Amino acid sequence: MAKITLLRPLAVAAAAAVLVATGAAHAVAADQGPAASPVPDTAGVLAALQNTTKAGAPGAFAVIRDHGDAERTRSLTVGQADLDGTPMNSKWRFRVGSNSKMFSAVLVMQLAEQGLIDLDKPIRDYLPAGTLPDTWTMTGRQVMEHRAGVYDHTNDLLEQTGEETTSAFEARIRHNVYDPRELVALSVKHGLQYTPGSRYSYSNTDFVLMGLVVEQLTGRPYADVLRERIVEPLGLRRTSFDVPQEEIDGPHVTGYLTNDDRTKPLLDSTEQTASWVWSAGAVVSDAEDLDRFLTALLAGGAGGLVSDDSLKQMTAVLPTPTAKISYGLGLRRIALSCGDVYGHGGIVQGFQTQSFATPDGRRSVVVFANASNNGSVTQGLMGALEPAFCGKKPAAATGAAPRTAFTAPAVDDSLPVVEDTRI
Repeated sequence: MAKITLLRPLAVAAAAAVLVATGAAHAVAADQGPAASPVPDTAGVLAALQNTTKAGAPGAFAVIRDHGDAERTRSLTVGQADLDGTPMNSKWRFRVGSNSKMFSAVLVMQLAEQGLIDLDKPIRDYLPAGTLPDTWTMTGRQVMEHRAGVYDHTNDLLEQTGEETTSAFEARIRHNVYDPRELVALSVKHGLQYTPGSRYSYSNTDFVLMGLVVEQLTGRPYADVLRERIVEPLGLRRTSFDVPQEEIDGPHVTGYLTNDDRTKPLLDSTEQTASWVWSAGAVVSDAEDLDRFLTALLAGGAGGLVSDDSLKQMTAVLPTPTAKISYGLGLRRIALSCGDVYGHGGIVQGFQTQSFATPDGRRSVVVFANASNNGSVTQGLMGALEPAFCGKKPAAATGAAPRTAFTAPAVDDSLPVVEDTRI
């Protein structure tokens, strides 16, 4: 059964005081004025979430938050948080996968603002000696844009490109603890894949490198820097980086890896070290914290994370081979029918999330499902973004059009599955 909850804070400063109501009728709220975002098409979002469960995910949710004069949160859930029958809960924690790259990017931009790194100089100058060959001249900017020619080490650990596998997960990922420099070494042995800056190719190793830069320049463990510079200042109470702890602390959704043999049951993959992706994908958080982080980031200097200039650089996106998808410095831009949104997606065994917000931060959307290794589940989640941000499509005109009338071609507002299908 689908569940819709509308939460409307009584005051911005007292966000915990909320007016709770259930039912689809409450999701169509009063107009916020000419600057308001379109009213979400909750029926369309629910249909997309139900597609994810039909495709094999035990459950899914979407959290749509509006910021401004009329603070409003819509929470839509379908299915189960675990196979024991617990209803899906949009307030629980989960592994955010490659949404972690946004956190790493913010830390690097902060260091750039301090003058500790020049993003247009070779990144090897800011890494422990010997991490990269002396002949590798890619810059920090190219690395953060996934245009550095760095091979993705996760292909070796999975023994293939594409989605995860249950056999590789049990053999090399669930309990294994990797040093991040070991992950980079796996990549380096394949050599430079192309001339840096010449094209785009998504690589998790890129953001393992950025995590190592953070440690090298601060002299502190990555987890400590993340906590001191982002988690604590923003009050992200349910966000942590606990590598190599396998358990998720506190109430959390159970993640399931779709078995390579589809005739076999889903594999509970919740417990894992996450060290195989480290700063590229090991953050644990929840929908509320992701909203708070994204909103602060897109506020630029007013948000307290990065300066206006740093945000401008992060959102200066370049095209990717995937239609409607562009990539900046740790931020992805998706072109929707009503405008662009910024954020990231993430898939890590058993969990997948898409977290995006409008450029002004007025609306954020977090969609989640607790299954992976299943492209149809991913497509279902992507399908929730358009109705969540852009609302219901205008009804088609009735009656036959005159023969001389021009009929505009139909607009394809479907979104492709993005390239981070593993992490």
